[in-house]
Amino acid sequence: MKQLALMLYAAGALVMGATAFSATATALETPEAKAEAGDAASHATLDMFEAFGFRTLKPGQYLWRNVSDASGPERVVISLTDQLVYVYRGDRLMAVATISTGIEGRDTPTGIFAVRGKTPMYRSKKYDNAPMPFAQFIDEYGVAMHAGYNPGYPASHGCVRLPVAFAKKLYTVTDVGTPVYIGA
Repeated sequence: MKQLALMLYAAGALVMGATAFSATATALETPEAKAEAGDAASHATLDMFEAFGFRTLKPGQYLWRNVSDASGPERVVISLTDQLVYVYRGDRLMAVATISTGIEGRDTPTGIFAVRGKTPMYRSKKYDNAPMPFAQFIDEYGVAMHAGYNPGYPASHGCVRLPVAFAKKLYTVTDVGTPVYIGA
């Protein structure tokens, strides 16, 4: 499924031209994609315990370990239920952090996405010029992973807010096209 997401991105980039905010088709929000993203989120919880032991993170905390570039390409898995983000390199869990996602009525979308564009500092055009540091956009509506207030529960307009230091590190290891799985 992640290969399909990357193929959709590549096809769109060839047709539309790869720009920082291209309008390529990079989202799979089908029932199958949502189920696969949900499975990935459930599995990530087990991977966290295997990689980091039985640790509980408080809002704003993260864990990061070195994983060789040779392990494979990066992918991001987001669990809306657990309010955690997991970063993999290949099949190895590299990092986990607390997040804050969309409130009810401004839900964070679920499914399989890809990073469509990145910018180190962006300001929201929708929400009072709000800062979005280390923004990585995943859909055509402006939903992004970015540094922001992280109370440990859903509190955003649909974006995935990350701890600042984690967002900065994540920004350096992902590329346009990196798969992002968002499961309930």
